[in-house]
Amino acid sequence: MTKKSEFIFGSIVMFATLIVGVIAGEFILRFKNSNMENYEIEMWRYAKELKIKSSNPILGHEHIPRKEATLQSVNIRFNSLGLRGAEIPDNSSRRILFLGSSITLGWGVDEENTVTRRLEHRMRAAGQNVNVINGGVGNYNTERYVEFFLTKLTHLKPTDIVVHYFINDAENLESGGGNWFLRNSQLAVTLWIAINRFFQDGTETSLVEHYKRVYREDSPGYVAMVNALEKLKEYCYQNKINAYLVVMPDVNNLTNYPFDFVHTRMHKISKKLGYRFVDLYPAFKTMTPEDIWAMDGDPHPNTLGHEIMSESLFPILK
Repeated sequence: MTKKSEFIFGSIVMFATLIVGVIAGEFILRFKNSNMENYEIEMWRYAKELKIKSSNPILGHEHIPRKEATLQSVNIRFNSLGLRGAEIPDNSSRRILFLGSSITLGWGVDEENTVTRRLEHRMRAAGQNVNVINGGVGNYNTERYVEFFLTKLTHLKPTDIVVHYFINDAENLESGGGNWFLRNSQLAVTLWIAINRFFQDGTETSLVEHYKRVYREDSPGYVAMVNALEKLKEYCYQNKINAYLVVMPDVNNLTNYPFDFVHTRMHKISKKLGYRFVDLYPAFKTMTPEDIWAMDGDPHPNTLGHEIMSESLFPILK
């Protein structure tokens, strides 16, 4: 065998070994993650199984109507509007629509235990003919969920709109579905996450500095957030809809909470625009991550977290 032939043969063997290794790695990861306890992979499955690219570039993506999946051991189902839960009856005298992201959606929480369902049960028990509608979509910011309402949900004619705000809702989001490997390979996603973690400073100090930049008045995401809230409030004013701005705290460190400046800023914005402001931090400040995280590594509020939100909002919305 000539040196050239040996080189070609060696290259083929190396390439074949690499392919076999990648396939084996993908198989092993999928088997390992079949217990649904890997937060990043479950969020990846959420995007893959329950989302579709939107024709509206502002939205970026939407839920697939009438689709459901079991994610993080919890069933998530969507109605014909892509909203979590059953179809919305048209015989209620009051409709409260929650707008928000994955916290509003109730990631990691059974449908009956989400803040929207808990509030609906409480208010009906108090004698109100009410539907509380879950408009949460994962990876939406304020610009996106306001656009979602104004382009797709106004026909619901809500009597009340609750903007369920989280501190990252002022971040600027890019539309894009990633490449083929990131959309279809758990191995690729795992490697991508590991690389990003290696190059990022994940300390609390760096995160605080990040959000100080996000909430600068000239930050693109901040400007878009304020404009969206202003547009929504004008719609509510014209249509006699009660508007609330409810701020959910970051639950990583509630004891020495580092994001008071975000809550203060949102209070000023809500006062200027005419929203009724609700700060949920006082209701959560004694909690620890072990108390309210959906699972280890997943900082979304669990069932207890949604119960705390429900208890806090019930007397205000009632």
